[in-house]
Amino acid sequence: MTVPEPLPLSAVKRGFADCGDRQIHIRRCGPPPGTAAADRTPLVLIHQASGSSRMMVPLMRVLGRDRPVLAPDLPGNGDSDPPAVRQEAMTDFAGSIGQALDALGLASCALYGFHAGAGVAAELAIARPDRVKAVILDSLGLYDPAEAETFVRDYVPAIDRHPHGLHLMAAWHYVRDTYLFWPWHKTDADHARAVGLPPLDDLHAKVIEVLKSLDHFGDLYKAAFRHDKPARLPLIQAPTLVAAGRTNSQAHHVPTIASLVPGSQQLLTEGIYTPEAAFATAAVLGRWLAATVDGAARMP
Repeated sequence: MTVPEPLPLSAVKRGFADCGDRQIHIRRCGPPPGTAAADRTPLVLIHQASGSSRMMVPLMRVLGRDRPVLAPDLPGNGDSDPPAVRQEAMTDFAGSIGQALDALGLASCALYGFHAGAGVAAELAIARPDRVKAVILDSLGLYDPAEAETFVRDYVPAIDRHPHGLHLMAAWHYVRDTYLFWPWHKTDADHARAVGLPPLDDLHAKVIEVLKSLDHFGDLYKAAFRHDKPARLPLIQAPTLVAAGRTNSQAHHVPTIASLVPGSQQLLTEGIYTPEAAFATAAVLGRWLAATVDGAARMP
């Protein structure tokens, strides 16, 4: 598959949307104003738990060639202000992103969400069927209620500030182990992942994002684990692609997730854990979007 030349990093701009008394940090890029591509349906990328929109930049650099692309930091993550009231449900996070899109004057869009961000995308699509024209749910997890409570108890690390800086090492090991094991806290051979570590610069950058959101990133995890997908996903009306990287810990859930979303399609990709894989994945997702929201030739 031919992957288009990605946009340069300098093409990804940063800014804020005012949402009442707080701000949502947003990365954005896209085709030059006045071109036909600039008038296509914008795409909003929603990041996973324990991260920020920085993790979406490789996707943005390919997808932004063909349409406007925006990637917000979820409230309390990255450089977005924390919410005034602690968010405990996917509908809360979806409502905050909806407010940000209102503030930006975005009348319609397509959505992409990764891991927990896919749950946010699903809830925003349910809440705003008039706005959301298509949805890509990438690597969405699926948990029964008992399993969900086990993850809420064990998966979200308590990283308390320490006068000797031990919390800095705890954050580093936590982020590193999320790449090496699933779940990250079970560090034995049976739970080893085939992903491998990202480049050290990227690993360092993600640790910084976690440290920024030390008091809040666990809220998104808890909302994701408790999200009642069997009840909620059938309410999605927009065309939906259920995807996952072939080596992703949630790839085995793709058929079940797809069966819950009426008329959805399925796709296994190269994933997004390295820039090269993300570029290849973005090219395939871009073709699906073109077929679904732009009326271009269908994805083979």
